Amino acid sequence: MINVQSPEEIELNKKQRVLDRLKDRLAFREEEMADLRGELERFEARYTMEVARLYAEFDEIEAEIAEEEARLVPDDEEIKKKAEELRRRAEESAARAVEDVDKCNFRWNPTPEAKKAYRDLARIIHPDLALDPAEKERRHFLMTELNDAYYAGDQTRLNKLTEDHRNSPDVIQGDSIGDELVRAIRQISQVKRRLEKLGKERREAEVSESFILRQKVETEMAAGRDLLKQMAARTRAHILKSERRLANLRKVNEAAEEYVKERYGMDIGSFRQK
Repeated sequence: MINVQSPEEIELNKKQRVLDRLKDRLAFREEEMADLRGELERFEARYTMEVARLYAEFDEIEAEIAEEEARLVPDDEEIKKKAEELRRRAEESAARAVEDVDKCNFRWNPTPEAKKAYRDLARIIHPDLALDPAEKERRHFLMTELNDAYYAGDQTRLNKLTEDHRNSPDVIQGDSIGDELVRAIRQISQVKRRLEKLGKERREAEVSESFILRQKVETEMAAGRDLLKQMAARTRAHILKSERRLANLRKVNEAAEEYVKERYGMDIGSFRQK
């Protein structure tokens, strides 16, 4: 007996094939963006250790120079304001350096097994495949857990998330063909919107300072040059120059204070800005 499909069943099969392809594409794009985020974090960690921490050191010396200059002319409000601004900048740079150095302990390098587990599970639990608001919220939580496990390289946790979802009653579907067709149409629409957002996120990432600098570093590396080490060397040269200037300013201030003390018997150190 020939099983003749109704127009609704034929259309449902078409939509489900489209949805299956979109699910694969979405899982791949989510993995691709997760990889890019991880790669940029790893690059930023290296940049911090090799270059950014030197910028923080340079900012601190520049702040100390400005403070020594303010000690020379304590009544000059413009120099005083400049010293205060450079001190704020130095403190901000130091705080960022501490935060970034903490991130440098991060070692993101997913295994092929982790990448497959991520892609397979993202294909199933993605929030944009849910239509019910409560289910969408639950899947957002699951997706966050999945991303955390992926970034941590925790294969055991990835496997547990996969097993938990496989045994979940939510994977069981029913309802009429009409309901299934509407569900598929709406899921296709939601997946397409998410793909657009991922595309936008990727485009924004590709014009970010970290991405552009990473590209330059990779280009230089291919030519046998280490751009970050060159940047670090230049910054160290600036630091040495500023350190010499700071030492000279301190000597000038110390000499001025010593002169006043010997000539007039006054210790003006406590009256000058430090």
